[in-house]
Amino acid sequence: MKTSTAIDALKSTTRPWLTDGGFETTMLFIEGFDLPSFAAIVLMDNAQARLKMTAYFDRFLTMAADAGTGFVLDTNTWRGAPHWGAELGRSEADMLRLNRDAVAFAAQTRDRWAARVPNIAINGCIGPAGDGYAPDTMLTPEAAQLIHAPQINQLAKAGADFIGALTITHTGEGIGIVRAAQAAGMPVVISYTVETDGRLPSGETLAEAIERTDDETGNAPIYYMINCAHPDHFRDSLTKGEGWVNRIGGLRANASRLSHAELDVCEELDDGNPTEFGDLHAELATMLPNLRVIGGCCGSDARHVGCVSHHLHKRQAA
Repeated sequence: MKTSTAIDALKSTTRPWLTDGGFETTMLFIEGFDLPSFAAIVLMDNAQARLKMTAYFDRFLTMAADAGTGFVLDTNTWRGAPHWGAELGRSEADMLRLNRDAVAFAAQTRDRWAARVPNIAINGCIGPAGDGYAPDTMLTPEAAQLIHAPQINQLAKAGADFIGALTITHTGEGIGIVRAAQAAGMPVVISYTVETDGRLPSGETLAEAIERTDDETGNAPIYYMINCAHPDHFRDSLTKGEGWVNRIGGLRANASRLSHAELDVCEELDDGNPTEFGDLHAELATMLPNLRVIGGCCGSDARHVGCVSHHLHKRQAA
């Protein structure tokens, strides 16, 4: 299994690291770039977009430096698996090349910030094989492993520190991703998403998803995350204090309280309330004893993550 100084530090930290916010929504709604099929990976071939990406990540890394904490640096490959190529007008070889370029971009960013933020872990980011809000197919672990292995292998070879799967909608796919990462010798994090009722789009509870994934992979994930849901959608699920809650190590919540179905048809960005976002995360942090990474998802930006960092870092220091 691959390891690195950054991964060792991430596993052992008691002071939550930062990560970024809603990258795709920022690039689409704020920066105005076209994201076909919501695939930000195509921005790697756009020189102007790369400049905007640099400025975007620099804002969050500045926060990490100011807070004296580490940073999880995502590649922009959430919708970058080779099977998306046909929809994007790209060959399989070109999709794999874009994944290499994305890791190289992240590595260059890490190198620029190494003196100010010594602990930066590059997350080889992958997403669900289908719709991240309403999966049209419930994959078996075997099918999911087969679909995700090419991208995972490429991210591993390119130098990502770990594989982070975001917005996973059902456990069959989560288990398959873990197995593909294990086969590639990569540490892995699985982030499940939930609907407004706190359940995965598959109908599974977070407890069922985490416990089944652990049972069928030998507790392989470093930790689990919740992403692409507002804190109000999953907070009640965490209040019971059951053992599975201890496996949650990261949060990347939406700024908006809208459901996935409502977000899917939005033509304007719903950025919620950054101050409230920070307040809600101060409460969530008390429920998650092993919280390691905090950031944002759809609609969130540096304001939201800054408010979270204020509660988790600056108030602690005071």
